[in-house]
Amino acid sequence: MVDICFYFQVHQPYRLRQYSVFDIGNNHNYFDEEKNREICLKVARKCYLPTNLVMLELLKRHPDFKISYSISGVALEQFEEYAPDVLESFKELVKTGRVEILSETYYHSLAYLYSKEEFIEQVEKHKKLVKRLFNVTPTVFRNTELIYNNEIAKFIEGMGYKAIISEGLDNALGWRSPNFVYRPYTTDKIKLLMKNYRLSDDIAFRFSNKGWAEWPLTVEKFTQWANAVNGSGEIINLFMDYETFGEHQWEDTGIFEFLRHLPNEFLKHPDNGFVTPTEAARKFNAHDVVDIHNLSSWADIERDLSAWLGNKMQQSSIKELYIVEKLVKEANDKKLLDDWRKLTTSDHFYYMCTKWFADGDVHKYFNPYDSPYDSFIAFMNCLNDIILRLKEKDLKIEIKDN
Repeated sequence: MVDICFYFQVHQPYRLRQYSVFDIGNNHNYFDEEKNREICLKVARKCYLPTNLVMLELLKRHPDFKISYSISGVALEQFEEYAPDVLESFKELVKTGRVEILSETYYHSLAYLYSKEEFIEQVEKHKKLVKRLFNVTPTVFRNTELIYNNEIAKFIEGMGYKAIISEGLDNALGWRSPNFVYRPYTTDKIKLLMKNYRLSDDIAFRFSNKGWAEWPLTVEKFTQWANAVNGSGEIINLFMDYETFGEHQWEDTGIFEFLRHLPNEFLKHPDNGFVTPTEAARKFNAHDVVDIHNLSSWADIERDLSAWLGNKMQQSSIKELYIVEKLVKEANDKKLLDDWRKLTTSDHFYYMCTKWFADGDVHKYFNPYDSPYDSFIAFMNCLNDIILRLKEKDLKIEIKDN
């Protein structure tokens, strides 16, 4: 038997406006409200609303169909403000009882790498928001961009989660398959669900690629590949950005029809089914222990952190951001804290990426800047204004070079 575990990431950052050096000390309006509203409504029209409608149809038609989402806190905030119909459609999905909401950092941040205290606070803030909006408490954790290693898994186990998800890294799996549930090295009980990146990327990235040898990807062809896992695996973790549907893969590619017919075709096999991540952790024993010492992610060819921390601009800006964390919290200013936390969102550092070739095109998606350097300048101008706001409160700032 084999089960499909669908997980979709839903995230939209608060993008910065072209905040110049002349704005520092004169205004604290860092975020481009018009652009954020415009993009949120555009993606709602092309992806969130039509895809949620298809998902609801599938849940009503197939009692065995199940899906899961990780929706960042900043995305949920924007839905509440700009697109309440999107939020209501997600609530309707969750009310079916077969849609799981996962836990993550509220601000879709890299906080774990720089401040465990801030990481915990963001995770708890996200958990409270999910409880308020959906009346559920997440039991499975998904870190920003699937950033993962043994240490993170151990830390998350200590926070009480039943499972954590990661990229299906070939160098960590070796001869083993991502189509089993594992236990992270150094942990006792928490389960590890690893992405089947080949089958996931067939949908997320290759679906409309006419140069791909397997194009066009039909439901029958994909189901045949999934059925081949029977006897050599227990679970197929299909993890992808939700914007795959309608945004990355436009409606005219046939992506919605593919999604609409996939569950019916897959469930024709009597041994096939669908599970949520929590159900997978409960249903399957750990097949083996997986040791992932180095930090990994699901981004780019390298599956490392270079998309966010690969150059000096990224490294210095995020370092200076977290240096002022303690003072920001001591200031006891909710607006200041919220502005600072919105700057922790990983997208700001992603926009500073200078990688090129195939990866470079990915970094341009939804990028409001003409160059990585423009992104860096705008970010640092915002951070310098935050430092000025702290100084106005008589809080001493010390930034030391290592």
